[in-house]
Amino acid sequence: MDQDTSAEKETAGIGKGTPGPGRPKGVPNKATRAAKEAIAFAAEGLGGAERLVAWAQEDPKNEAAFWTSIYPKLLPLQVAGDPDNPLTVISKIERVLIRANPPAQDG
Repeated sequence: MDQDTSAEKETAGIGKGTPGPGRPKGVPNKATRAAKEAIAFAAEGLGGAERLVAWAQEDPKNEAAFWTSIYPKLLPLQVAGDPDNPLTVISKIERVLIRANPPAQDG
């Protein structure tokens, strides 16, 4: 069985030499790049930024959709600190007890 498996790998091109470096990190594949270019082309054909502003102003729901769905896509997915001034995360858990029926006050 090992001989058959080796022959199958050879014919499939698996196991021959060292693989290449692949696509550099952060570089989108061709399909992703083509899709983004098509969307950008369509956006310009529909009026571009001016039309987007007009659409957002047409209805408060459109503006809400802009701020909640469209604009956040421009924000970075990760927040990174400056090596000379790293981010500090402070977390605090506080337990507050609230009496359901406060005692009557004399007065």
